[in-house]
Amino acid sequence: MRDIIDRLIDWWDDGVSVGLATVVDTSKSAPREPGAAMGVGPDGTVHGSVSGGCVEGAVYEIAREVVADGVPVLEHYGYSDDEAFAVGLTCGGELDVFIERLDRETFPHFAEVVDDIRTGRPVAVATIVDHPDAARRGRRMVVHPSEGRSTVQGSLGSDRADDAVAADALGLLAAGHNSMLTYGPDGQRLGDGMKVFVQAFAPQPRMLVFGAIDFAAAVASVGSFLGYKVTVCDARPIFATTARFPDADEVVVDWPHRYLVREYDDARIDDRTVIAVLTHDPKFDVPLLSVALTLPAAYVGVMGSRRTHDDRVSRLREAGVTQDQLNRMSSPIGLDLGARTPEETAISIAAEIVAARWGGTGAPLGSTDGAIHHTDASVML
Repeated sequence: MRDIIDRLIDWWDDGVSVGLATVVDTSKSAPREPGAAMGVGPDGTVHGSVSGGCVEGAVYEIAREVVADGVPVLEHYGYSDDEAFAVGLTCGGELDVFIERLDRETFPHFAEVVDDIRTGRPVAVATIVDHPDAARRGRRMVVHPSEGRSTVQGSLGSDRADDAVAADALGLLAAGHNSMLTYGPDGQRLGDGMKVFVQAFAPQPRMLVFGAIDFAAAVASVGSFLGYKVTVCDARPIFATTARFPDADEVVVDWPHRYLVREYDDARIDDRTVIAVLTHDPKFDVPLLSVALTLPAAYVGVMGSRRTHDDRVSRLREAGVTQDQLNRMSSPIGLDLGARTPEETAISIAAEIVAARWGGTGAPLGSTDGAIHHTDASVML
């Protein structure tokens, strides 16, 4: 929903009712992840996508009906690969789409949720998408973490359901996952009948780029494109300028290792953070990597030739870095794409980050078998 949230809040502020379709569950080669959304405005305009064009036409018609009658709908779209092209679902995947009316009455706390998302405060939205009691479909609860517990706005219909879902939503926020959860009709852990979709809006994952070189500008650009909040850091003020890195969210002049320690101490680094070290200078690299390889970052990549890599590893061992920590280091950085230019190199680095995140091999898809979409890793919001 992040990609259409600006348009949704404009409609909500205007006091109009719109159709909101959200992917709540997927399987096989579904084209979009849970949380992908499409809004249908009062004038019929469409923003966003739930399937990259596969089922948008059908969803559009249902959204117009839902706006008119106010009754939310959970639709399942699934066809075999052999049949998919004929009906438009060219990927052959399966997805469940929840279609509801969004306005001030159905979601009175929407403006507060949008403010949380924009300012980076973690918030989860839990919505009943299926229930034996049709009146409870579409009921919603907003969950905020507070010192390991939660504060909630709204209700799913009972204290038992609210307590169970709020506890699970906290876990999803910590992991950065969206998920469909199943309970008994009143929130029983061992049961079914009630399906609740939880959207966990955690702060943007971070990309920390160390070394204000030309390659860093290209890496910052592709990192921003992938949805990271990008910081470029270098100890040399003549190179670390916002003019040289227009796609970075911030440019910091500081010694890299000192900046990294401060960010970790301030709880601004987590297991979604990716770190690209492009300095290939021992006076920066060794103290920086001695810190970076001890942190819970998702990825630590380091630029340099193979000779530079061997020298760096020796220096890090002398500095007390363990073999297990060294094994976390991707060096030389990036996948073998034959890259030459800064932009091509940035693509190879981004490809390695994506592969590490989703468990990809980096091999051409045409040479592999099985599903082309990996689903066993964290999802980015």
